[in-house]
Amino acid sequence: MKKVYRRPKSLKRAAFHYCPGCGHSIVHRLLTEVFDEMNIQDKVIGIPPPGCSVFAYHYLDIDMAESAHGRGAAVATGLKRAYPDALVFTYQGDGDLAAIGTAETIHAANRGERITSIFINNAVYGMTGGQMAPTTLSNMKTTTTPYGRDTRLEGYPVRMSEMVALVKGAVYIERTAVNSPANIKKTKKAIRKAFQAQIDDLGYSLVEILSPCPTNWKMNPLESWQWVENEMTKEFPLGLIKDATRTKDSTGKRDAD
Repeated sequence: MKKVYRRPKSLKRAAFHYCPGCGHSIVHRLLTEVFDEMNIQDKVIGIPPPGCSVFAYHYLDIDMAESAHGRGAAVATGLKRAYPDALVFTYQGDGDLAAIGTAETIHAANRGERITSIFINNAVYGMTGGQMAPTTLSNMKTTTTPYGRDTRLEGYPVRMSEMVALVKGAVYIERTAVNSPANIKKTKKAIRKAFQAQIDDLGYSLVEILSPCPTNWKMNPLESWQWVENEMTKEFPLGLIKDATRTKDSTGKRDAD
């Protein structure tokens, strides 16, 4: 009988601790599939975040280095400069990357650091009790916005990918989702392209992934997948945001402008 799927070599034999319907486990699998297919398992160094995926090193069979909350891009910068042949990536949530880590993210991108960020956007602080995040939608109820996010009081959802795309050092930015088989395939393709940009020494790359959080959204897994499609994508449209990987200057080097 033909085997159509097997566990990626880079994925450890361990049961995920994530809630049913959570997108983290899907993204973990996609990352390890990309590592195997690109034959980069021994070159990759990951920076897991505080939050639900803090134990990513239990599942990804690669080198990992912890960072303080929000400092993923700074730690990744140090590792990449110390080990320029390594492929360094951050795996961050909307609090880690888009709240306390905003400055590190923007400035790493602006410097064109040769690192890759995998940005999980589930519009809520998942691990700490479901509080409002920078990406929480307008009128969305959370434990700290029980009547819905009031934009006059709490401001608007932050579109981090669009902000990062404005700086010259960012060469590849795409927003995807993991709420359907078709979107999962697109996410894998985007992750692969982001790592290729780093391999080609072009600059900073980021893949934002809209991910369900059924527990804090108080939905079942199917409802949460539908909510990503029907609600989240209105505020965070899926698709390519910036791709400067194919533009070359007169010297033959690719220009990140």
